[in-house]
Amino acid sequence: ALQWRMPALTRKRVNDRPVTWHVDYAGVRVGVIVERSGAPPTSDPWQWCCGFYPGSKPGDDRHGTAASFEAARAAFEAAWRDYLPKRSDADFEEWRLDAAWHAAKYARWEARK
Repeated sequence: ALQWRMPALTRKRVNDRPVTWHVDYAGVRVGVIVERSGAPPTSDPWQWCCGFYPGSKPGDDRHGTAASFEAARAAFEAAWRDYLPKRSDADFEEWRLDAAWHAAKYARWEARK
């Protein structure tokens, strides 16, 4: 069984969002913390999502909004402490196999160009 530890956060610009943090654990994208764009000024400017699919059931993910990056990260970490013990090594492997299959598919498409 996997032991809980907070995965390293890596910051990477994605699409047109100003700030996005992808969260990876054991080679699997397990979540995201993102500065919301287009949200009303009176709403929380940060959003977080903890979970991955395939490898878990739809609806197993946790998500929410926060007033700051620090609050979003703390909420993510709390959700992760609840989420990870319910995952098995096979769940992570299912995600990795699916990611490898998709990468090979897109490589085949690129090779045809």
